[in-house]
Amino acid sequence: MAGLTSTMPRAVAPPAPRRTVVHADALAWLAQHPAEPATSVITSLPDVSELAEHDFDEWRTWFQSATKAVLDWVPHDGVAIFFQSDILHRGVWIDKSFLVLSVAEGSSHHLVWHKIVCRTPPGSASPGRAGYSHLVCLAREARPAFRHALPDVLADAGFEASQKALGVEACALAVRFVLAETNARTIVDPFCGHGTALAVANALGLDAVGVDRSARCCRAARRLAVTLRPGDESVGS
Repeated sequence: MAGLTSTMPRAVAPPAPRRTVVHADALAWLAQHPAEPATSVITSLPDVSELAEHDFDEWRTWFQSATKAVLDWVPHDGVAIFFQSDILHRGVWIDKSFLVLSVAEGSSHHLVWHKIVCRTPPGSASPGRAGYSHLVCLAREARPAFRHALPDVLADAGFEASQKALGVEACALAVRFVLAETNARTIVDPFCGHGTALAVANALGLDAVGVDRSARCCRAARRLAVTLRPGDESVGS
Protein backbone atom coordinates (compact mmCIF):
# COMPACT_ATOMS: atom_id res chain seq x y z
CA MET A 1 0.00 0.00 0.00
CA ALA A 2 1.34 3.44 -0.90
CA GLY A 3 2.83 5.44 1.95
CA LEU A 4 3.62 2.41 4.13
CA THR A 5 7.17 1.30 4.90
CA SER A 6 8.32 -2.22 5.61
CA THR A 7 8.55 -3.21 9.26
CA MET A 8 10.24 -6.55 8.63
CA PRO A 9 12.92 -7.11 11.30
CA ARG A 10 16.51 -7.16 10.16
CA ALA A 11 18.88 -9.93 11.15
CA VAL A 12 21.37 -8.79 13.75
CA ALA A 13 24.86 -10.22 13.54
CA PRO A 14 26.08 -11.83 16.79
CA PRO A 15 28.75 -9.87 18.64
CA ALA A 16 32.34 -10.72 17.85
CA PRO A 17 34.02 -13.00 20.41
CA ARG A 18 35.90 -11.06 23.07
CA ARG A 19 39.53 -11.48 24.07
CA THR A 20 40.88 -10.18 27.37
CA VAL A 21 44.57 -10.51 28.23
CA VAL A 22 45.74 -9.69 31.76
CA HIS A 23 49.35 -9.00 32.76
CA ALA A 24 49.48 -10.76 36.14
CA ASP A 25 50.70 -13.79 38.05
CA ALA A 26 48.43 -16.68 37.07
CA LEU A 27 48.00 -18.25 40.50
CA ALA A 28 47.24 -14.92 42.16
CA TRP A 29 44.73 -14.10 39.41
CA LEU A 30 42.97 -17.45 39.80
CA ALA A 31 42.73 -16.93 43.56
CA GLN A 32 41.23 -13.47 43.09
CA HIS A 33 38.81 -14.20 40.24
CA PRO A 34 36.40 -17.11 40.82
CA ALA A 35 35.39 -18.90 37.64
CA GLU A 36 32.20 -17.86 35.92
CA PRO A 37 29.72 -20.57 34.89
CA ALA A 38 30.17 -21.90 31.34
CA THR A 39 33.96 -21.60 31.51
CA SER A 40 36.65 -24.14 30.66
CA VAL A 41 40.45 -23.99 30.74
CA ILE A 42 42.96 -24.83 28.01
CA THR A 43 46.52 -24.20 29.13
CA SER A 44 50.15 -25.29 29.18
CA LEU A 45 52.01 -24.93 32.46
CA PRO A 46 55.58 -23.63 32.06
CA ASP A 47 58.50 -26.00 32.52
CA VAL A 48 61.58 -25.43 34.63
CA SER A 49 63.43 -23.60 31.85
CA GLU A 50 60.75 -20.90 31.93
CA LEU A 51 60.89 -20.30 35.69
CA ALA A 52 64.44 -19.20 36.35
CA GLU A 53 63.71 -18.44 40.00
CA HIS A 54 63.15 -22.14 40.78
CA ASP A 55 65.54 -25.08 40.82
CA PHE A 56 64.18 -28.39 39.54
CA ASP A 57 62.72 -29.65 42.81
CA GLU A 58 61.08 -26.29 43.48
CA TRP A 59 59.64 -26.24 39.95
CA ARG A 60 58.20 -29.74 40.36
CA THR A 61 56.46 -28.68 43.57
CA TRP A 62 55.25 -25.47 41.91
CA PHE A 63 54.00 -27.40 38.86
CA GLN A 64 51.87 -29.70 40.99
CA SER A 65 50.53 -26.78 43.04
CA ALA A 66 49.67 -24.89 39.85
CA THR A 67 47.89 -27.94 38.43
CA LYS A 68 45.78 -28.22 41.57
CA ALA A 69 44.99 -24.49 41.48
CA VAL A 70 43.70 -24.81 37.91
CA LEU A 71 41.63 -27.90 38.68
CA ASP A 72 40.15 -26.32 41.80
CA TRP A 73 39.26 -23.19 39.83
CA VAL A 74 37.35 -24.79 36.95
CA PRO A 75 33.57 -24.86 37.57
CA HIS A 76 31.70 -28.15 37.88
CA ASP A 77 30.27 -27.87 34.36
CA GLY A 78 33.66 -27.19 32.77
CA VAL A 79 36.80 -29.12 31.87
CA ALA A 80 40.51 -28.42 32.22
CA ILE A 81 42.71 -29.36 29.26
CA PHE A 82 46.49 -29.41 29.71
CA PHE A 83 48.99 -29.39 26.82
CA GLN A 84 52.33 -30.58 28.24
CA SER A 85 55.63 -31.77 26.75
CA ASP A 86 57.97 -34.10 28.62
CA ILE A 87 61.45 -32.80 29.49
CA LEU A 88 64.85 -34.39 29.99
CA HIS A 89 66.48 -33.56 33.33
CA ARG A 90 69.91 -34.96 34.19
CA GLY A 91 69.41 -37.97 31.96
CA VAL A 92 65.90 -38.72 33.23
CA TRP A 93 62.70 -38.06 31.30
CA ILE A 94 60.07 -36.20 33.32
CA ASP A 95 56.56 -37.21 32.24
CA LYS A 96 54.41 -34.13 32.76
CA SER A 97 51.20 -36.01 32.05
CA PHE A 98 52.03 -38.20 35.07
CA LEU A 99 52.47 -35.08 37.21
CA VAL A 100 49.12 -33.70 36.05
CA LEU A 101 47.28 -37.00 36.51
CA SER A 102 48.75 -37.63 39.96
CA VAL A 103 47.38 -34.27 41.11
CA ALA A 104 44.03 -35.00 39.47
CA GLU A 105 43.74 -38.32 41.27
CA GLY A 106 44.46 -36.65 44.59
CA SER A 107 41.80 -34.00 43.98
CA SER A 108 39.14 -36.50 42.79
CA HIS A 109 39.08 -35.30 39.18
CA HIS A 110 38.34 -37.73 36.37
CA LEU A 111 40.39 -38.32 33.24
CA VAL A 112 38.08 -37.56 30.32
CA TRP A 113 40.67 -38.33 27.63
CA HIS A 114 44.41 -38.40 27.00
CA LYS A 115 45.74 -37.70 23.49
CA ILE A 116 49.22 -37.63 21.98
CA VAL A 117 50.14 -34.70 19.74
CA CYS A 118 53.11 -35.08 17.38
CA ARG A 119 55.35 -32.02 17.34
CA THR A 120 57.75 -33.59 14.85
CA PRO A 121 56.78 -35.92 11.98
CA PRO A 122 55.89 -39.43 13.24
CA GLY A 123 58.89 -41.74 13.01
CA SER A 124 61.48 -38.97 13.20
CA ALA A 125 64.06 -38.60 15.97
CA SER A 126 64.42 -35.50 18.15
CA PRO A 127 67.31 -36.20 20.57
CA GLY A 128 67.02 -34.42 23.91
CA ARG A 129 63.61 -32.94 23.15
CA ALA A 130 60.30 -34.73 23.09
CA GLY A 131 58.80 -34.88 19.62
CA TYR A 132 55.33 -35.24 21.11
CA SER A 133 53.11 -33.56 23.67
CA HIS A 134 50.35 -34.80 25.94
CA LEU A 135 46.86 -33.36 25.67
CA VAL A 136 44.98 -34.30 28.84
CA CYS A 137 41.35 -33.43 29.62
CA LEU A 138 40.05 -33.57 33.20
CA ALA A 139 36.68 -32.94 34.83
CA ARG A 140 35.15 -33.06 38.30
CA GLU A 141 32.51 -35.54 37.20
CA ALA A 142 32.59 -38.48 34.80
CA ARG A 143 31.48 -37.34 31.37
CA PRO A 144 28.69 -39.03 29.38
CA ALA A 145 29.39 -40.74 26.09
CA PHE A 146 30.80 -38.28 23.57
CA ARG A 147 28.69 -37.14 20.65
CA HIS A 148 31.80 -36.69 18.49
CA ALA A 149 34.81 -39.01 18.39
CA LEU A 150 38.34 -37.58 18.68
CA PRO A 151 41.58 -39.00 17.29
CA ASP A 152 43.86 -40.60 19.87
CA VAL A 153 46.96 -39.31 18.05
CA LEU A 154 47.16 -35.94 16.31
CA ALA A 155 49.85 -36.25 13.65
CA ASP A 156 50.54 -32.51 13.46
CA ALA A 157 50.26 -30.00 16.29
CA GLY A 158 49.87 -27.20 13.76
CA PHE A 159 51.44 -23.74 13.68
CA GLU A 160 53.34 -22.85 16.87
CA ALA A 161 53.71 -19.16 17.68
CA SER A 162 56.88 -19.93 19.65
CA GLN A 163 59.04 -22.97 20.43
CA LYS A 164 57.03 -23.82 23.54
CA ALA A 165 53.64 -22.66 22.31
CA LEU A 166 50.54 -24.80 21.94
CA GLY A 167 50.00 -25.93 18.37
CA VAL A 168 47.03 -24.40 16.59
CA GLU A 169 45.58 -27.76 15.52
CA ALA A 170 45.95 -29.20 19.03
CA CYS A 171 44.10 -26.15 20.37
CA ALA A 172 41.41 -26.54 17.72
CA LEU A 173 40.81 -30.15 18.78
CA ALA A 174 40.49 -29.03 22.40
CA VAL A 175 38.18 -26.08 21.67
CA ARG A 176 35.96 -28.12 19.37
CA PHE A 177 35.60 -30.71 22.13
CA VAL A 178 34.59 -27.99 24.60
CA LEU A 179 31.99 -26.72 22.12
CA ALA A 180 30.58 -30.18 21.48
CA GLU A 181 30.59 -31.68 24.95
CA THR A 182 30.17 -28.80 27.45
CA ASN A 183 28.12 -25.63 27.75
CA ALA A 184 31.27 -23.49 28.04
CA ARG A 185 31.30 -20.26 26.09
CA THR A 186 34.54 -18.85 27.51
CA ILE A 187 38.02 -20.34 27.34
CA VAL A 188 40.54 -19.28 29.98
CA ASP A 189 44.30 -19.79 29.68
CA PRO A 190 46.01 -18.68 32.90
CA PHE A 191 49.47 -19.25 31.34
CA CYS A 192 48.59 -17.88 27.93
CA GLY A 193 52.05 -17.15 26.51
CA HIS A 194 51.64 -15.97 22.92
CA GLY A 195 47.89 -16.60 23.08
CA THR A 196 47.27 -19.56 20.78
CA ALA A 197 44.40 -20.96 22.85
CA LEU A 198 42.80 -17.51 22.97
CA ALA A 199 43.08 -16.95 19.22
CA VAL A 200 41.68 -20.39 18.40
CA ALA A 201 38.80 -19.93 20.86
CA ASN A 202 37.91 -16.62 19.19
CA ALA A 203 38.19 -18.17 15.72
CA LEU A 204 35.62 -20.79 16.78
CA GLY A 205 33.26 -18.25 18.31
CA LEU A 206 34.14 -18.36 22.01
CA ASP A 207 35.20 -15.55 24.30
CA ALA A 208 38.71 -15.91 25.73
CA VAL A 209 40.62 -14.70 28.78
CA GLY A 210 44.39 -15.03 29.08
CA VAL A 211 46.81 -14.29 31.90
CA ASP A 212 50.59 -14.09 31.72
CA ARG A 213 53.30 -12.55 33.86
CA SER A 214 55.29 -11.49 30.78
CA ALA A 215 54.27 -8.12 29.35
CA ARG A 216 55.87 -9.11 26.03
CA CYS A 217 53.76 -12.28 25.85
CA CYS A 218 50.63 -10.32 26.75
CA ARG A 219 51.22 -7.95 23.84
CA ALA A 220 51.68 -10.90 21.48
CA ALA A 221 48.58 -12.65 22.87
CA ARG A 222 46.41 -9.61 22.19
CA ARG A 223 47.50 -9.52 18.53
CA LEU A 224 47.69 -13.18 17.51
CA ALA A 225 45.31 -14.33 14.79
CA VAL A 226 45.18 -17.88 13.44
CA THR A 227 43.87 -19.69 10.38
CA LEU A 228 42.23 -23.03 11.07
CA ARG A 229 42.08 -26.02 8.81
CA PRO A 230 38.55 -27.07 7.85
CA GLY A 231 36.82 -28.94 10.66
CA ASP A 232 33.40 -30.04 11.75
CA GLU A 233 32.10 -26.68 12.94
CA SER A 234 28.69 -28.25 13.61
CA VAL A 235 30.10 -29.63 16.86
CA GLY A 236 29.20 -26.38 18.55
CA SER A 237 25.56 -26.40 17.47
